[in-house]
Amino acid sequence: MAGLYFDQLKSVQQAAGTQRPPEFSKIRKAKENAMPRGDKDAYTDKQKRTARHIEEGYENRGVGQEEAERRAWATVNAKTGGGKKSGSGRGKPENHAPARKGGRIGGKAQSAEQRSAAAKKGWETRRKKAG
Repeated sequence: MAGLYFDQLKSVQQAAGTQRPPEFSKIRKAKENAMPRGDKDAYTDKQKRTARHIEEGYENRGVGQEEAERRAWATVNAKTGGGKKSGSGRGKPENHAPARKGGRIGGKAQSAEQRSAAAKKGWETRRKKAG
């Protein structure tokens, strides 16, 4: 019975023009006008080259190809603010902090024991050379 009520209400709203049909929704229009994902036409040659170098660096460290590409473009977007080929905002300075922080966060390069052993070895070496 409740389903019948809502069906009647919906048809009354559509007849009165108070409810928009789904083809006019803002979300649908935004999706139709959006640039397709993966399209790199808005990026400059320098941005593409930078992304390629970053991607190669990740792959050399053992990251998968798709993940390396995703990280590379995320870094380029963070540095430059996205595609810079057209429109205003092309002259904004680059932020180099995202490129620097990549090695400092995430998985540790060595364990605490290895780091401690290396520190002790270095201390011993400096002590022997000094005295």
